[in-house]
Amino acid sequence: MGAAKTRSIDLDRIGGQALHGAAQNAGRAGMAGAGVELELGALVPKGAAFLPVENPGPTRSYAFILVPGFTFLALASAVEPLRISNQLSQQPLYRWRLMSESGEPVASSSGIPVGVDGPVAPLEKGVRLFVCAGNPAMAAAVPAVVAAVQRHDRFGGAVGGICTGAVALARAGLLTGRRFTLHWENQPGFAETFPDLFPTPNRFETDGRLMTCGGGAAATDMMLSIIAADHGADFAAMVSDMCLRTVLPGVEPAQRSSMAALMSSRNPVLIAVVHLMNRHIDNPLSMDDLADAAGYSRRHLERLFRDATGKTPGEFYRGLRLDRGRNLLATTDLTLMEVATACGFESVPHFSKSFRKRFGMAPTKLKQGVGQVRI
Repeated sequence: MGAAKTRSIDLDRIGGQALHGAAQNAGRAGMAGAGVELELGALVPKGAAFLPVENPGPTRSYAFILVPGFTFLALASAVEPLRISNQLSQQPLYRWRLMSESGEPVASSSGIPVGVDGPVAPLEKGVRLFVCAGNPAMAAAVPAVVAAVQRHDRFGGAVGGICTGAVALARAGLLTGRRFTLHWENQPGFAETFPDLFPTPNRFETDGRLMTCGGGAAATDMMLSIIAADHGADFAAMVSDMCLRTVLPGVEPAQRSSMAALMSSRNPVLIAVVHLMNRHIDNPLSMDDLADAAGYSRRHLERLFRDATGKTPGEFYRGLRLDRGRNLLATTDLTLMEVATACGFESVPHFSKSFRKRFGMAPTKLKQGVGQVRI
């Protein structure tokens, strides 16, 4: 990308005509090297399928701040429905631009660098601004990104987070009392860093001018909901078909399939008990408490778990707690004692012994792979 000559391209003059994607990419490559301002028009590629939109209104604008380690899948899942909308209607319904803290290309989680249109800068009020992040989640909390989100929100602009982009919104103070989400993998670590904020397990959330999603394919669901609001459910359904998205948005609200699917069971009692276990990771319930909550005898509950999972309730419960511990070690800077406590273990030796038995390595070894070990 860096080999392209620096230049500014004014695509607005081309209007609704079909544009070749290389023109936009060339402009981005020049931008990354020079940091000059570029006004991008709407990309309207040609395609075989066609569904016009009556009275589409003005072109709607989006900006995506890419954070190092952002998820490539999530970015594509957010941008492609916009591109498909333009292609399907042969109208400039949407335009978008990519930004980074420095204006330089950003390496995605897969190591693929992506060129941007320029550095983080003030945007018009009508632009929807999304922070697209990944791992490490706290990479989204850099001051320049947080300040950009705060500024855009303060002047009445819509803001959002994709994958772990909600971390920037949290640092900006925009999530208190709001419905929001981020990727399920990062929710335990997020809860430790922001104990007063409570993400939902849903694939995406809309709360006024705030939109967040768990990343991955959930970004497509979120964008389809926007397209439906802008241009109607029928048009959004056609865009969904073009994405080969067979399930309509809203049918699968949760990011993860139910625990029943994980256990190859549809037993509502097991589902309820496992959800209860997940709500009491730091203060584990006794087997008698779980059996009482299920309305079964302890022996009957053990038989149900063995039939469905091959494990006793206690073994299954311990696995959930240790999985949470592994997540916290990989995504936070908590001490081993803090992680052990958060997972319901009374001592580091007990936690470490159980951790080694489940994962075949000491928790200190895992911690050394992601940062400095603090006891």
